Amino acid sequence: MTTPVKSADRTLDILEALATAGPSTLSELTRLLDIPKSSLHGILRTMTARGWIEATDTRFRLGLKALQVGAAYLDADDTVGLLAGILDDLAARFGETTHLGRLDGPDIIYVAKRESIHPLRLYSAIGRRLPAHATALGKALLATRPPAEVDALLPDPLPALTPHTITDRGALHAELTAIRRSGYAVDREENTEGIVCVARTVPMRDPITDAISLSIPKSRVGESTVDEVATALEAAVHKAASAKRFL
Repeated sequence: MTTPVKSADRTLDILEALATAGPSTLSELTRLLDIPKSSLHGILRTMTARGWIEATDTRFRLGLKALQVGAAYLDADDTVGLLAGILDDLAARFGETTHLGRLDGPDIIYVAKRESIHPLRLYSAIGRRLPAHATALGKALLATRPPAEVDALLPDPLPALTPHTITDRGALHAELTAIRRSGYAVDREENTEGIVCVARTVPMRDPITDAISLSIPKSRVGESTVDEVATALEAAVHKAASAKRFL
């Protein structure tokens, strides 16, 4: 195992902390990261000079350089580019929030989205990280893994985001078994109360890391909505697989 360089390790810890916690004071970062205030102040000063961090009178936050690097990641990602038109088509057809999500450890990260046309919609943002077991995107991707790998990947206990989140490991495995049979996952208010989400994996990589979804307020979900969305997502996945063969 490679021994990390302390200064580099601390720099990355600061970036990850600000991405997760948002704007923070020097004292808050010191407590959160357990870095001596004198050392932390010097690293922050260098990162501020390089544009990675912006400083206000009392707080530090991510700077424009972080945005530039994040945007460069998405611009260079073949999957994001290939699925852009497919996400556009799904959003235009249903008028609902559409996501491309990627599995990263025990979490899902939104890497692309299209907004709903309705005032009542799911709040989300590219780069947002959510527990995989509490999202349709995550459950669809977890279902591609063997049960032992799922157990090793997820935290114990499983955190609850809403009263509907599956936190019992046995119940989650039963859900994943059903997803393997149906080919799609449904999040029924498990991530956000009042929101239903349907997702399917997109086999662009091996192992599969990406999935696409539609998120719909429960008030707009009819008897056939989930089946209609699941069928549309299946067609979208086949279209993406066909496009990939021509790359």
